[in-house]
Amino acid sequence: MADRHSNNFPKLHNAAWPGVVGKGPGAEPPIGLDTMLDLTASAEFEGMKFDGIDLFLFLPHVDINSSDDDLKTLADKVRAKNLEIGSVVAPVWEPTGGGPAMGSLKDRAKYLEQVKKGCRIARKLRELDVRPEGVVRIDSACGVGPWSEDPLGNQKRIAEVFREACKIAEDHGERLAAEGEICWGGMHSWKKMLDLLEMVDRPQTLGFQADMAHTLLYLMGYNAPEDALLPADFDFADRERFDEAYIILTVALRPWTIDFHVAQNDGTVFGSGSHDKTGRHCLPNDPNGKLDIVRHAGFWLCHTSGEPTKKIRHLCWDGCMFPNATMMKHQTWNEILGAMVAVRDKHGWKE
Repeated sequence: MADRHSNNFPKLHNAAWPGVVGKGPGAEPPIGLDTMLDLTASAEFEGMKFDGIDLFLFLPHVDINSSDDDLKTLADKVRAKNLEIGSVVAPVWEPTGGGPAMGSLKDRAKYLEQVKKGCRIARKLRELDVRPEGVVRIDSACGVGPWSEDPLGNQKRIAEVFREACKIAEDHGERLAAEGEICWGGMHSWKKMLDLLEMVDRPQTLGFQADMAHTLLYLMGYNAPEDALLPADFDFADRERFDEAYIILTVALRPWTIDFHVAQNDGTVFGSGSHDKTGRHCLPNDPNGKLDIVRHAGFWLCHTSGEPTKKIRHLCWDGCMFPNATMMKHQTWNEILGAMVAVRDKHGWKE
């Protein structure tokens, strides 16, 4: 059946970080990178396979201080599974060696050092011919509460640090994507995210990472009710009004979008382990899912005319904070791959 799936772009990637994020002390144990690679490589839908995987540069998956030899071993391991590497997540948060982008000079220096290490790994993986494209993902590494103590000042400080991060990325031939999640201060609503991107004003280097599960909560104004596009008691059966709001969201942020996660959300928030509550990731066929995945992905991936923008060279599925029992089922990844193939069939292209 692979012949009827004629589009080969965007490439289809799984994310490795659901094996780490929300895991550990006080939660379920992490799932190792080898297992995540095995689950990704073994998934299949109508003859189609995942093309690659996106990585979290944090132990127990990938040491942010990896040597060149370590990275060659990693590249060989991924290639052996007939996969490539796409985007990578830089661990910019305080517990992982970074610090809040709006923090003290020391905090900001630590933040930028993690960005530098992440960009160095990203460049090395390109040089090893295992990473044809992708971005280095960042966020503000601070909570909404502390940010709200001085919104204008903190937003300005984050923008200043992001501009310095852009210089680092440019030195390494990389691009940065700011992740839109309601848990990151200064990025916790669509308006604040757009404001930050415009303040930094480096569109060739800094763009937006849109995750369908997270951006759904932008509509509802979680953590920023003043920016809500839909009321808290919105009836999701009103698809016309939903789409009107979704158009406002995507028209504003699509020009900045350089990295994209296919996902489902049931309109609720969820947190696990040390991760703050954010948009809940659901399985693609979740009966409570509020998104028509294929249709609504097109709002991000296509011009208003319906033609693909072709800016997004690979799609990623983020099953962040899925239970381990769910992630260890092969059927989970087969169904997810099926949803991603459907998105590419509808909104992709052939090269």
